Amino acid sequence: MAATTHTVTNQAPPLVGYDVYSGDRALTEAVERHVAPELLDEAQQELSGLGTTAGSAQAQEWGTQANENPPQLKTHDRYGNRIDEVDFHPAWHRLLGKAVASGLTNAWGRPAGHVRRAAGFLVWTQAEAGHGCPVSMTHASVPALRTDPALAAEWEPRLTSQVYEEGLRPAAVKAGSLFGMGMTEKQGGSDVRANSTRAEPLAGDEEYLLTGHKWFCSAPMSDGFLVLAQAAGGLTCFLVPRVLEDETRNVFRIQRLKDKLGNKSNASSEVEFDGTWARRVGDEGRGVRTIIEMVAATRLDCVIGSAALMRQAVAQAIHHSAYRSAFGGLLIDKPLMRNVLADLALESEAATTLGLRLAAAYDADTEEERAFLRLAVPAAKYWVTKRCTPTVAEALECLGGNGYVEESGLPRLLRESPLNSIWEGSGNVQALDVLRALQREPQALNAFLQEVGKARGADHRLDGAIKDLLTELADLNGIEARARRLVERMALVLQGSLLVRWAPPEVADAFCASRLGRDWGTAFGTLPHTLDLASVVERARAEV
Repeated sequence: MAATTHTVTNQAPPLVGYDVYSGDRALTEAVERHVAPELLDEAQQELSGLGTTAGSAQAQEWGTQANENPPQLKTHDRYGNRIDEVDFHPAWHRLLGKAVASGLTNAWGRPAGHVRRAAGFLVWTQAEAGHGCPVSMTHASVPALRTDPALAAEWEPRLTSQVYEEGLRPAAVKAGSLFGMGMTEKQGGSDVRANSTRAEPLAGDEEYLLTGHKWFCSAPMSDGFLVLAQAAGGLTCFLVPRVLEDETRNVFRIQRLKDKLGNKSNASSEVEFDGTWARRVGDEGRGVRTIIEMVAATRLDCVIGSAALMRQAVAQAIHHSAYRSAFGGLLIDKPLMRNVLADLALESEAATTLGLRLAAAYDADTEEERAFLRLAVPAAKYWVTKRCTPTVAEALECLGGNGYVEESGLPRLLRESPLNSIWEGSGNVQALDVLRALQREPQALNAFLQEVGKARGADHRLDGAIKDLLTELADLNGIEARARRLVERMALVLQGSLLVRWAPPEVADAFCASRLGRDWGTAFGTLPHTLDLASVVERARAEV
């Protein structure tokens, strides 16, 4: 007999069975903007297919399973032999396999590859974020390996393969490979020049044995790793394979897996090297210079990954508000809730637009665009990743108590949200990197100012913000202590310029009024009430 007291009403249906890509207007417009017309149909089909999978009940279940069943470390087999393996739930492998098959590790060798990959990474991260770590590192390893043509010829086809094979075997017998990275150590953290891992040369050309440790080494079941160690000539980059060509396992002792705030599906480990075979990448003493392009590429993925988390959180908040009634009407029609949702939508669209613009600069690969990236990537990484956590937290609140419950998916997004601000250098590291570029590379500032100047004269608030920024840049007094303030303004001016040029007028108007014109409070939902907020919210609504 059914309980007469239990009738479910006024609950929003799940946001499922939709195309995550096609239902995101800011993203689809960015792809249309940056992909050449002759490639657009192919790219749209590819991304829509991935978006349909990302929005499916199956993919959402994979994400839940991968996080509810985190990886397990097995240091020894039943006989006491050291094996150093990590077991993942099958859902992890399905997510990773789909990412690889969708070209998310293959940006460097195909037309418009970076924009197409960035859009795909933004889409698929909304299904589950943790497996994006090895995807990102594999993608980002390519430019570092290209400093050694022989290594690149050997490894690049494996890393850009669209076939995923799990399991530890020699890379030469696998259809595709994944890469990780080991830079930080317990005594140094972001100060990698304090690394103590030693590299002793062998008789073979460019071969070494490593002894030391790495404090954070994610995805330890990858096929190879780029690591930093001290050689006779100074800090140097090395390639460490998990399995050697003779099918023996390299010395790669996993001490433990980190118990993290979020990112539960991904294994982040501490590893020890003790006579670990490695191949040098680049010259001795030039480790940072060799690996810096990998770092830059993963920093861009931090921007894209944060944009993905924001987009999914905002889509959930708007979807809920479109179905939930309170105080005599739908939440989405209430002026105050509409203000909150519009404010969140602005943050999400600004992040997406900026991330895809940076990806397009990688595709262009001109001297001017490379100079632009030198400033724009750390500035974007600083700001977008900083905005992720408050955006996700406010979106969660839009669902009320429902959002605080694990089944909603919002708690997992919230736990994930601080990661990208920490990974690949926290906020201070990004701000100081911007200062170094300003001091050492004047062409980078010129390229940045040319980019933001393309919107000059279109909005008086943007013009005023550019003028204020130039005043700040001219004043070197106390520059390090106010670096965060400066980098924040640079990122906001860049976002404002892009939205003024490319977003609908109601979006650009609201962004410039609040973020640049300072007609804004200190919490979301404090936009000027005279703006066209309903159009901003409707634009950001996921099309189901």
